Amino acid sequence: MVKKRRQHSAEFRFRVAVAAIREAHTVSELASQHDVHPTLIRKWKSQLLQKGPQVFARKNGRDQREQEAREAELYEQIGRLKMELEWLKKKAAQFE
Repeated sequence: MVKKRRQHSAEFRFRVAVAAIREAHTVSELASQHDVHPTLIRKWKSQLLQKGPQVFARKNGRDQREQEAREAELYEQIGRLKMELEWLKKKAAQFE
């Protein structure tokens, strides 16, 4: 049976890394408390120390792609509405 990989949220990783930095508990104790491998905690701690809290945020790229897709959809809709408006103006001019 294949075990599915867990994906931890950015907030969770940040909290665990901060707890590791505070050194109130050992990495092994934190690992057992949060049910993660000690190597992951060490990795998250080093990333936090190097780059800060934004290192764990994954949404930036996804949000930007979603925004670009939404803008493209809106521009497409504007184009359709402009075409309809021009067509209606043309047809209305025939009845005047």
